[in-house]
Amino acid sequence: MRRYFNTEGQCEPDEHYMVRLDERLREMRQRYVDRGKYFVINRGRQYGKTTTLLALAEYLKKDYFVLFMDFQKMSTSVFENEHKFAVSFTNYFVRELRESYGKTEAIPLQDLMRCVENEKFDLNEMFVLFCKLCGECLRQGRPLVLMIDEVDSASNYQVFVDFLALLRGYYLERKNKPTFWSVILAGVYDIKNLKLKLRPNEERKYNSPWNIAAKFSLEMSFSADQIAGMLSEYEEDHHTGMDIYIVSKCIYEYTCGYPYLVSAICKLLDEEIAVWSSEGIAEAVKYILKENTSLFDSMVKQLDTYKDLRSMIEEILYQGKQIPFSPLVKSVNLGVMFGFLKEENGHVAVANRVFEMGLLNMFITEEAVESKAFQYGQRDKNQFLKDGRLDMDLVLEKFVEYFSDIYDGNDEKYVERNGRKFFLLYLKPIINGAGNYYIEAQTRDARRTDVIIDYFGEQFIVELKIWHGKEYNERGERQLVDYLDFYHKQKGYMLSFNFNKNKERGVKQILVGSKTIIEAVV
Repeated sequence: MRRYFNTEGQCEPDEHYMVRLDERLREMRQRYVDRGKYFVINRGRQYGKTTTLLALAEYLKKDYFVLFMDFQKMSTSVFENEHKFAVSFTNYFVRELRESYGKTEAIPLQDLMRCVENEKFDLNEMFVLFCKLCGECLRQGRPLVLMIDEVDSASNYQVFVDFLALLRGYYLERKNKPTFWSVILAGVYDIKNLKLKLRPNEERKYNSPWNIAAKFSLEMSFSADQIAGMLSEYEEDHHTGMDIYIVSKCIYEYTCGYPYLVSAICKLLDEEIAVWSSEGIAEAVKYILKENTSLFDSMVKQLDTYKDLRSMIEEILYQGKQIPFSPLVKSVNLGVMFGFLKEENGHVAVANRVFEMGLLNMFITEEAVESKAFQYGQRDKNQFLKDGRLDMDLVLEKFVEYFSDIYDGNDEKYVERNGRKFFLLYLKPIINGAGNYYIEAQTRDARRTDVIIDYFGEQFIVELKIWHGKEYNERGERQLVDYLDFYHKQKGYMLSFNFNKNKERGVKQILVGSKTIIEAVV
């Protein structure tokens, strides 16, 4: 059967094109499982957690008994009380072991099967029987490893917190009494953050210590080299003639290796676009940003729930605010845990370019109805297209012409904080549907931001900055020239927000070396 790129559920190397996990599995075994660690794989939605766990379970089966469970397969009704949970969990436990290892006497399950019929069967009795079972597995030289996927789907329930407390307690006493050799939990929330899902008036539920898990530090995003390895397998089958180095590098630049986004771009290139190039990738990203996916639905839900996290991301994107990275800050910790944010050069940054573009689109769309800037761009959008190309010179000219109207008497500090937002709102309806823009992370700060506009495969580099004097402006021109060299462009654009009363407002063309810069001052 022809292999394909998969974005739904578990990936299988025989069925799907995927990054090979051999090295990751080897490291997970040596650093965590062989050492008997209790650890949590917490990553954002669709980050390949389930695929990794199932591959690890298969990888370990020769030397361990491995039990893989998924809490999403358990009905919410089983969390109503301790007895229901104990019976359901035990039945699931037995069923999975039998399916994995058959009706073998190597794993004595009879006691577990008999005890679930007892109306007083509870968590304590369940763990006593688990210890007996784990002891037998140890005597056979194949310790029992417990894996639970989607563990945070149960975290709103007191019985789950009690289960975690007992799991922790027995694990800590494993030298005195046998228990699971290694415990692996997977979900979006780390154990120490599961309590964030509990309602504020349920402090009493914090009855389980949260410091048990070993830090899981293995990288689960894909590198450009790993993406290239996957594309090499695809190219062997399809002979597209793609430049694997350029395509893999470009996919990485958009995604920073976020597994779902990598697969989604490749799937679109394979099945819809059929152009394995930078232009094809840009087109695939436009498709992704227009789709209503569960990944972006989850992102919107979390930003609606955690307002401080949303405000911080808006400040980073709109104002170029540089926020020092500290996982002790709740909003930063949450953003990293959900996969929206990362640490970059000691500061908080949006995790990848696709997320940044999606978030900008969302924020700007929400503000569009109320925005004069958006309304002007909407009204004038047709005049900026000439023979299918975007006339960026005219875009800047018209923005300068309308800026005093858009400014509308707001104070200087307000405009300084929101000037970039005004321009992006103005630009949005002009390129909507045919183009996209993103903010270049390397140049984003409180004084300077480069916006990269991609319109039908043509790129425009626009530097947005706050005026801080002639010397600073000239330095900005030289920096823009360097950036144009990097992008192999001869022409760039600079938009300065100048609050001096004697400023020279308007648009002019200057030459810096061999480069042409269109400078606009408002």
